[in-house]
Amino acid sequence: MSHGKLREEKDCLNCEHIVEEKYCPNCGQHNIHTKQPFHFLITHFIEDFTHYDGQFWGTMKNLFFKPGKLTSTYLEGKRQQFVPPVKLYIFVSFITFFLFAVFPPFDINFEGKGKTKLFSQKDKISEIQKAINDTKTKEKLTKEDSMYIAKLNSALTDSSKINQIERTLDLDQKLQDNEVTISDNNFVNRPISNKLAELQKKGYKKSEILTGFIETTIHNLPKALFIYLPIFAFILWLFHNKKRWWYFDHGIFTLHYFSFLLLSLLFSLLLYKITEYSSIPAINKFLYLGIACIFIYDVIYFFIAHKRVYQTQKRVSLIIGFITLWINYFAFLFLVIGLAFISFLMIH
Repeated sequence: MSHGKLREEKDCLNCEHIVEEKYCPNCGQHNIHTKQPFHFLITHFIEDFTHYDGQFWGTMKNLFFKPGKLTSTYLEGKRQQFVPPVKLYIFVSFITFFLFAVFPPFDINFEGKGKTKLFSQKDKISEIQKAINDTKTKEKLTKEDSMYIAKLNSALTDSSKINQIERTLDLDQKLQDNEVTISDNNFVNRPISNKLAELQKKGYKKSEILTGFIETTIHNLPKALFIYLPIFAFILWLFHNKKRWWYFDHGIFTLHYFSFLLLSLLFSLLLYKITEYSSIPAINKFLYLGIACIFIYDVIYFFIAHKRVYQTQKRVSLIIGFITLWINYFAFLFLVIGLAFISFLMIH
């Protein structure tokens, strides 16, 4: 894979220094032509990140199997051996966001066995008309049939009656059974109850609203991790020696740990998506076991990385690790739920 065609001229286009070989000895710019084919954008990005000298693959190997090694090496001043932490996190975030968009964890806008069907107003009108036609095909109409048809015809002329007629058609369960009752006696519950009422008027059931909320929450995980980066580092800073460990050091630890978390989240998503296409129970059980193992490793990883980076006694490291991990767990959970509610309230 080529970095691009070299220029015959030996003057650097960036600083005008003399270029003896491929790179400018003054500024480091590659002495290639400014005009390149479109595929150069892709190849250049891949080459620059992986370097093909083992830097990228060495980073991935240590990130997964040697918790804390990347952070320790970086803080020791050996910063050319692996991909820089900020660059690593940006790349991992991009891949995670992209694949989450391509392979969403849930899809509630479809029909099928075991799936949720969202009925629009138009769908319900079609179902009512079908019920009328099916009733009229009977050889002999009873008094109840005539009343039933009259009721359906009345619903067709009054859209406000469509939700009420659903229980007659068994399209959905009774709306009264599906309504979510939330007290609106404060500024938090009031907008939520208003949004729930709005969605139910549009024909959404309780189960559909809950599924949508869960979907939104999972989609917000990568965003929440990015927002939570400085908070996680700050909590680490609170529980460690301020003279020995600066906030910068905790930031590097956080970037590496969150890069690992994003990749583990991505692998869990891919395993979950495979279960949707697999009809073999044994394979699905194995995949679910793999997802569970990933989440367990996420927790164990933190303690191993913490012990390796901060070089504290095992007991002290465990105590500090448990405290910081629990504080971060509840704080992060609060952030994720908060983002999910904000996204929920913005649904149209």
